Amino acid sequence: MNRKEFIKKFSLLAFGLSSIPNLYADNRNKNNLKGLVEDSNGILDLPPGFTYSIISQEGDIMNDGLLVPPSADGMTCLELSKDRVVLIRNHEIGHVPILSTFFKNNYYGENYQSYKDKNADKFYDIDNKKTHCFGGTTSIVYNLKTQKKESEYLSLAGTLVNCSGGKTPWNTWISCEETVRKEGEGITKSHGYNFEVLPSLEPSLTRAIPLKDMGRFRHEGIAFDKTNGYVYQTEDRSDGLFYRFIPNVKNKLSKGGKLQVLSFKGFRGVDTSNWKNDNIKVGKKYDVKWIDINNVNSPNDDLRYRGKNKGAATFARGEGIFCSNNIIYFTATTGGEKKCGQIWRYIPYDASNGSIELFYESKNSDVLNMPDNIIISPKGDIILCEDGKGTDRLVCIKSDGSIYYLANNALNNQEFAGLTFSPNGSTLFVNIYNPTMTFAITGPWENL
Repeated sequence: MNRKEFIKKFSLLAFGLSSIPNLYADNRNKNNLKGLVEDSNGILDLPPGFTYSIISQEGDIMNDGLLVPPSADGMTCLELSKDRVVLIRNHEIGHVPILSTFFKNNYYGENYQSYKDKNADKFYDIDNKKTHCFGGTTSIVYNLKTQKKESEYLSLAGTLVNCSGGKTPWNTWISCEETVRKEGEGITKSHGYNFEVLPSLEPSLTRAIPLKDMGRFRHEGIAFDKTNGYVYQTEDRSDGLFYRFIPNVKNKLSKGGKLQVLSFKGFRGVDTSNWKNDNIKVGKKYDVKWIDINNVNSPNDDLRYRGKNKGAATFARGEGIFCSNNIIYFTATTGGEKKCGQIWRYIPYDASNGSIELFYESKNSDVLNMPDNIIISPKGDIILCEDGKGTDRLVCIKSDGSIYYLANNALNNQEFAGLTFSPNGSTLFVNIYNPTMTFAITGPWENL
C-alpha cells in the first residue's frame, strides 16, 4: 500500500480524531535525515540498501475474526521453528468509561462481542462478560524465509495500557501495564501488573494472570539477568524508581518473590535527572545497593515514595530496558538538563553488588530526543526509539558514543515502538504507534 492509498483508507479515522496530533502530516526535518534515503512513499526513510514491508496495520482482519487494534507499543520476537517467529505486540489502550462509546467505534470489529463471550474466562478484568478494559497484546506469526505474515490473533485481553515489557529466557513475553487504575467506573480489579503471554503457532488467547509480587506501579519495561534469574523493571514517572525482582523459583515468576529498589551507595534518595544541577557525571561508575521493599501491591500508589524514603534513587521517566552480555541498559526519557533523555547501564558484580553509570546524556534534541524503547543490535550498538513528539527516528549509539540513524518516520508525528530483531539477526521489526503499523526491515546490516 502506498502513502496515498493509506491516507485514503484512514481518512475517516483521521477526521474523527482531529483533536489529537496530525497522524498524517509529513514528518521530515531535513536536518534530521543525516544519510537516510527519502522514501518515495513517504513512510520510512532508511539507509542506502535497506527496505521495509508493512506486515500488519490497524484495521486488518486477524485470523480470530477480530481487527488489529490501535496504539502498538512494546514488542518481542520469539522463535517458533527454524523459519517461523512470533511477534507479540502490546497495545497501549486505556479505560473506556462509557461502553456505548467503545462499541460505536469498536477497535476489534463486529466479532468482538461473540469472541469476548466465548473467551471471558481468559480475560483479566471482566464481570458478567462485560469489560471496560481493551488493552492487551496481539501476536503475529511470521515466516523469515518467505518474508510473509502467516497468521495474527489476540493473545492477551482485559488489561489496560499495555506499554512495554520484556522477553523471558524461557521464550515468553511479559506484558506490563502502565497504569495504577483501581476499581470503579466499570473497573472490577486493580491494575498496574505484569502478565506473561505464551507464544503459539495457532491463534490462542493466554489466560491473563497478574504477577502481583513483581509490584503494582506504572510499569514500563523489564529485562532479565539470565545468570541469577533476577528481573529488572523501569517505572514511567518523573520520579520513578529502578526495581529488581528476585523470584522464589528461577524461571517461574508466578511463584512469587522479593522486590527491591536501587540506591546509590553514599547518596540517599539521589535525584538522577540532572534537571537543576549536574549531580551525576557521564561515564562515572557509582556503586549501588539494593533495598527490600514491602507491601508491593501498593493500594495507595506510594511504592516510589516509600522507596525514596528508604534511600532509593529516582530516574526521570524510566522506560526502555534491555540486557546484553549481563549488562542492563535502560532509558530515562526526560533526563538531562535539556530533558532530551539519558541512557543508563547497570553492571551486576554478584548477587548483592554492582555499579550504575550514566552512559549518555543528550544535550541537543536534533541529535537525540526523548529515547524510549531500547535494544542492543547483533553488532553491539544501542538502538533507540525516539518519543519526541515530532522527532521520531531510530537512533543508534556506538560504544564510543558516536551516533548514526537507522530510520525516520516520514509518515506522521507518532513514535516508533517495539523494535526487536529476529533471532538470526536478519530482520528488524518495529511499530509506528498510531495508526498501528508493524514493519519488517532488512538490508546490509554489516555496512552500518
